Amino acid sequence: MTAALETMMLAFSADGGITPPSRALFIGAEPHPELVKWQEITGWQPLKPAAVRWEQAGFPRQDALPEGKWPLVLVLPGKSRDEALGWFAAARERLEPGGKLVVAMPNTAGAGRFEKELGKAAGAISSIQKHKCRAFYATEDGRWDAAVFREWRALLEPREVSGFTVEAGIFSSDHIDPGSQLLADHLPAHLHGRVADLGAGWGFLSAAVLRRSPKIERLDLFEADARALACARKNLSDHPQAVDFHWHDVTTGLPGVYDAIVMNPPFHTGQATDVDLGRAFLKAASAALKRGGKLLLVANRQLPYEAALEASGLAWRKIAEDRVYKILFADKR
Repeated sequence: MTAALETMMLAFSADGGITPPSRALFIGAEPHPELVKWQEITGWQPLKPAAVRWEQAGFPRQDALPEGKWPLVLVLPGKSRDEALGWFAAARERLEPGGKLVVAMPNTAGAGRFEKELGKAAGAISSIQKHKCRAFYATEDGRWDAAVFREWRALLEPREVSGFTVEAGIFSSDHIDPGSQLLADHLPAHLHGRVADLGAGWGFLSAAVLRRSPKIERLDLFEADARALACARKNLSDHPQAVDFHWHDVTTGLPGVYDAIVMNPPFHTGQATDVDLGRAFLKAASAALKRGGKLLLVANRQLPYEAALEASGLAWRKIAEDRVYKILFADKR
């Protein structure tokens, strides 16, 4: 449970003053014990681990952001500016007349700035600050600035980066990640058989693997962000090799066995650095590699992944590095 969610729920306490209506939509849904007392709440959550938590708590979830109108829309955005503003607009489109939009964000994600942005478009804003977060909300009174919300809604439209389709809020949505580019520049040409890309994002590294190694029989993309995976489907639609797409939390393990695995593992949980997240990727990769299989990864130079590779029974070597990144190749003994 995040601090932003805890702060959001204060809006529905006696001091907050909002009475939960009979129906609500939660964009960026995260479960909270108080929500089980609500009559009906529907959630949309593109990130697999959070979506699983929402469903396991017993709440209904939609695969796509649902259409319709609600008297209350909750928004718990990530750290992307375009995503947050776009979600504000998507929420407004789904509000009934007189409905309330409630947003919560950490201060480190610019909560105060986003509150001011919403205030300019919606008028009167109420705000609660606690847990180093801010919850703010407004009532749709028919006087909100429709032109501003149209501009924000356009931020969610697909965009192009170097010929690839991307979307606001996903990893590296405005440029090719330099770490992935470095790994792509050092990929071998002899990969074959069944290959996986862990944390595949919108498919840049997968596309490079397929171009470089035509003897690959099948490539499996594993990605926790459903929006990024949808972009990857578009970006890899014209490759002749078999490609499968999996909305999957890699830290739970992989369902198959592979001749090779490539990855640019994530190392952030929300705003914080989380080295254990990358280590979990390495553990999953090691367990899914055939004996003699190859792991090819890029990581920030300061991340201590070498010990994790050795602990997983992998013999590694450093192929290249620059001021920021290192390329590690490993073989399963």
